[in-house]
Amino acid sequence: MKRTRAQESRAAIERLYITMRHLFMRGSYKPMGVSGESLVSSLLVLSPEIYGLVVDEEKIELDGLLYVMERLPRGIEECRYVRLISREGYENSDFPTLVPAKRRRNCYRVDHDQMYVEMTRGKSDIYDILTHLTFLYIESEKIRANSTDHKGRINLNWQMLEKIVEKERNGEDFDKEAACSYLSHITGRTFDETHVAVSKFGQSSNSNSLFSIIYHLGKLSIDEFAEEKDREISFSATLRERVGHHVYGELWANRIKKVLDEKGLLERPIHIISANLHSVVNTIFGHQALGLKNYDEIEKVAMDISVGDKKNKGREIQAFANANGFIDLPDLSGTNIGAQLIDTAQMSKDTVIPGVSLPKDPKARPVIVVMDYAFGEQAYECFDELLKPYEKDGKVIPLDVVSASIMGKAGILEGNKGDIMIPSSHVFEGTADNYPLKNEFKKSDFEGFGLGVYDGPMITVLGTSLQNKDVLRYFMESSWKACGLEMEGAHYQKAIQSASKIRNSIRKNVKVLYAYYASDNPLETGSTLASGALGMEGVRPTYLITYKILEKIFS
Repeated sequence: MKRTRAQESRAAIERLYITMRHLFMRGSYKPMGVSGESLVSSLLVLSPEIYGLVVDEEKIELDGLLYVMERLPRGIEECRYVRLISREGYENSDFPTLVPAKRRRNCYRVDHDQMYVEMTRGKSDIYDILTHLTFLYIESEKIRANSTDHKGRINLNWQMLEKIVEKERNGEDFDKEAACSYLSHITGRTFDETHVAVSKFGQSSNSNSLFSIIYHLGKLSIDEFAEEKDREISFSATLRERVGHHVYGELWANRIKKVLDEKGLLERPIHIISANLHSVVNTIFGHQALGLKNYDEIEKVAMDISVGDKKNKGREIQAFANANGFIDLPDLSGTNIGAQLIDTAQMSKDTVIPGVSLPKDPKARPVIVVMDYAFGEQAYECFDELLKPYEKDGKVIPLDVVSASIMGKAGILEGNKGDIMIPSSHVFEGTADNYPLKNEFKKSDFEGFGLGVYDGPMITVLGTSLQNKDVLRYFMESSWKACGLEMEGAHYQKAIQSASKIRNSIRKNVKVLYAYYASDNPLETGSTLASGALGMEGVRPTYLITYKILEKIFS
């Protein structure tokens, strides 16, 4: 019986993860060696949407390349050796810390050939970076093929690109039009496509120029092919030892509980919200500090702050918050998840948002714990540790968690960027782990605000960079009837169900609220994650979901 494309793609995803786990345990591998070829072949069979033209034998995927370079440390394309490490003391060294613009992780350029990348966010982060690196190595082989003849001799376009990169490095002027012409031959793309891509890379704060990236990716491939200078990816012993043991999640959660204890808040009712670190504070204290009377006024202020806060409303809100129960907890653990505490008993106003009053008894007023977005399996690590009782001086103090609210970004399968998805369950891709849930949110809660609203199962995927149309259409059109995909939902729900139904560390009737807004539609060409950020389109769904969370948990 012939397998469908969806079945082949799901098998390729499974092979990728099995291979990655094997290579991780082994400690190192050569991307263009036998082990690396297994990753390459599986990725080519899968052909993820985010990597566009990766299966084309000649054309370089330029949008996907920009997406990847903004999530990897600047200059990684120049390094033959990439080493993934745990937090091992490099933060105290003299090496400059490189932090990618779109994926917060500390990276260190040890020398000309070596880049060390800190992995403190769990297995999902490791799989994510290995997938991106595999994509880069596939593209580098195309660059080499487009820059040399059948005998391995470099062609004129490569020689001219080399001169352009040298001039760029020395700060000398060069003919950009001619440079784009040379580059278009090497990338296999049209002059117009190359010109647009050069401009996009030029606007990126994280990556080197496209000329430099293409040259160095190709040079490492040419050096390996002609001079046997192999590229290598390795994993430190400390990283292999720590992964899966909640080392960083425990540090992160204990700090939050320690501050709750120091402030006398540990035994108060607690609402946990996983969201960004601006919408909750701006929604609550925008209403209280500026007297905003409804959601529309809150959204308008949020828009003003997002485009450039000329009237300093953001500063005014933050100053008011600091004086009325707001506590900021920047991350010190290595999780890269900042947190905030909001003590509603310290608020000078009686309403948390317009029309929603706080309890009159200060002791009954809850504490809101806001945590920034987690990444994949990291959601389980951090939430699991946060929901455990606090231990102090031999005493075990359980947290009175009343609700857990998750706002997230997700890929939508039917709809557009900025639309909203309300999950009825989380289905963990590639496993038998499915999590039905009683979501306090309903589709009707978000209707009438000018956004598309969809409900149904959400697929928790192993990595957004590994999804292709065949697998996603299967989940949407089969009896699963999924409305979207994301990376954390099943992990959050696993932690909540373990704490409430198995460990009995929090109340059994804890309320859960899940709502996602669409960052992309991976089924539409031009609407994948590689097509760019949401920008202002993301403000309305972010603040609408935040407003509705606060309305639900306090009403």
